[in-house]
Amino acid sequence: MSEYNPRAFAKIRKLFPHTCSEKKVVYLNSASFGPFSTPVKKALEENIDLRVMVTRDDSHDTFNVSEKLRSDYASLIGAKKKEVGLGLNTSFGLNIAAFGLPLKRGDEILVSDREFPAIVYTFKQAAKERGLTLKFVESSNSCFDIEKFEKAITSRTRLLAISWVQFFNGYRNDLKTLSEICKRHNMFFVVDGIQGMGTEPINVHRLGIDIFTSGCQKWMLSPQGCGFFYLADHIRDHLSHSWMSWLGCDWKMQFSDLFRYDNPLHDSARRFEMGYYVILNLLGMNASVEIFKELGIRNIKKHNTMLINELIGYLKQNSYYSITSSLTAKHRSSILTFTCNDIEELHRSLLKHGVVLVQREGSIRVSAHLFNNRSDILYLIDKLKLFASKK
Repeated sequence: MSEYNPRAFAKIRKLFPHTCSEKKVVYLNSASFGPFSTPVKKALEENIDLRVMVTRDDSHDTFNVSEKLRSDYASLIGAKKKEVGLGLNTSFGLNIAAFGLPLKRGDEILVSDREFPAIVYTFKQAAKERGLTLKFVESSNSCFDIEKFEKAITSRTRLLAISWVQFFNGYRNDLKTLSEICKRHNMFFVVDGIQGMGTEPINVHRLGIDIFTSGCQKWMLSPQGCGFFYLADHIRDHLSHSWMSWLGCDWKMQFSDLFRYDNPLHDSARRFEMGYYVILNLLGMNASVEIFKELGIRNIKKHNTMLINELIGYLKQNSYYSITSSLTAKHRSSILTFTCNDIEELHRSLLKHGVVLVQREGSIRVSAHLFNNRSDILYLIDKLKLFASKK
């Protein structure tokens, strides 16, 4: 992988039309959804034009693109292609875990008491239907507490489901330590990766993750309603199916003989994919993933960290604002949150000036990404100074 090159990021920035709009827009909200680049827009428009004019049958293109995407995502997370499948969102993979893992009645599932609802509601329903027990691990200062996690483990605890990066304060969980604890207690380790995917390097094999799942509409800058999941080789054959699709079987691309009912399941994560694909989403994913391959996720992390550092420097010296994210290096991410006496008024003021971000759990959430640059952060800082000067 090449070294960090600011010029490469400046080049990529030009692919995002909002960065050169006549109307000032500083987009710092990739933790909600990522903006489309021109390659994504082009891929979607070209397919729409093709479907409007129907000059050829493009149905088989779908399979070529999906094959490439499994390989691309596998490479980005340190997995094998056969361990990666394509889903509709993060919850798709969470459901595979919650309803498919070999758990017995009375087994316990641990989640954080400050967890994103996708994990809580999925495993809550699975617990209800499967006779399992869902237990919450108490957080400390709104961050996952490893000591309290270890104390919560009993002889019946079989699974930890956790977000890689917490959505509301950017706290990056120590997946290595959590995995080691899970393995020591013979527990499954399930990770919701959406708030770290595309900004934090990861190797799911080295970390010993059993199931990893991520939507691609946020930091991966793809259309909404798409994502991927990873099923470790040693887990896949032990998972139950809560649903089944005819494309979960290996047809070997022979679709002229569809009265065959004895095809084997795919010997890969594909067996858990759900029917035909949303081709527009696949094409958008395919266009956006090239950006991450070109820049490299380690370089993206470095780029984003430099931008966040600039903001931290200002917030530390202005007593009107208080940082609510952890600043410990191993727990930092591309999300930074801070608060003040009137965040609703501040939020309205920032939006009025073209700074797009959101409020989360009593804080302003800034999520800086690869298309942002220092001028974006300085513009935000200027508006923060202006707001504070009036208080």
